[in-house]
Amino acid sequence: MTNDIARREPSPADVRRWRRYLADERAEASVYRDLAGRRTGEEREILLALAEAERRHEQHWLDLLGDRVGKPLRGDLRTRVLGFLARRFGSVFVLALAQRAEARSPYGADVDATPQMAADEQIHEEVVRALAARGRQRLSGTFRAAVFGANDGLVSNLALVLGISASGVPNHVVLLTGISGLLAGALSMGAGEYVSVRSQRELLEASTPNPAARTVLPDLDVDANELTLVYRARGMSPEDATTHAAEVLSGLATYNVEPDADAVEVDEHESVGNGWSAAVSSFCFFASGALIPIIPYLFGLQGTTAVIVAAVLVGIVLLGTGAVVGLLSGASPLKRALRQLAIGYGAAAATYLLGLLFGATLG
Repeated sequence: MTNDIARREPSPADVRRWRRYLADERAEASVYRDLAGRRTGEEREILLALAEAERRHEQHWLDLLGDRVGKPLRGDLRTRVLGFLARRFGSVFVLALAQRAEARSPYGADVDATPQMAADEQIHEEVVRALAARGRQRLSGTFRAAVFGANDGLVSNLALVLGISASGVPNHVVLLTGISGLLAGALSMGAGEYVSVRSQRELLEASTPNPAARTVLPDLDVDANELTLVYRARGMSPEDATTHAAEVLSGLATYNVEPDADAVEVDEHESVGNGWSAAVSSFCFFASGALIPIIPYLFGLQGTTAVIVAAVLVGIVLLGTGAVVGLLSGASPLKRALRQLAIGYGAAAATYLLGLLFGATLG
């Protein structure tokens, strides 16, 4: 396809577009190399392979441009930001951004790009998605506690403060209510997280087989083969369970080896963390979010001014947490930010209206 394109005289618009693609490919390859520099082992090799693929795409545009390459252009703003973040952090956030960048590839609709290049970009998105998924799994517990804790603190205390403020009570009452809401909510979140983590760990521990069961395998009746029941209880069909149990016992008898852990143990369950660390984290995240709505009252602001300032401060933080959720999930940061803002403001508006209603009724 490259030769066919090269036979026709490209228009100035073609040349500009090719040069932009060339700059973007170079910038993306640089991002992957920078990320690879912060990785080891398999992840490093995968990232370097992605960089090599971008180099092949770069060569395609070089071949088309020929002597029209001109002065090297800079990559687009998104790619340059990616490169900066990759050099400074090399985190899952960068991989999530790279995943979105690959998803926006224009090659599928560009006649000057080969079908192989368009296919490469789609596959690159999946490769980066898989790499980012590893980091998302590592972050999932902490990230969940951070986002939900802070968001709960923001929304619940903003709603509480605005509802009380709208009822017309004095400023010191609003402030006292906000501080009480902060402490009550943070303590509740911390206690709830501790109970949740401890309960989950106890349930998982109850499902873990007794390691001592391995020592009795050599004494099992080969004809009765009770080990078959273990595998059937795990979900194997009777035929598969019988075959696998026979293989395990045959290996013990033939080679006189130690019983394999697979004979009685289930797959290792995911770590659920420590109850106390989860409780402290939830307390701190909720408290940090719940502090935002009462800041204007701490500085002496009153009435409508305090309400507006509190709403603006909370809105900014809601937009930030929503954007972070969007980045990590590979979705649009703007949509997630606006969704978070709408939910938070919706809850606050409802309690504010109720406060106005109760204030008018009591008055």
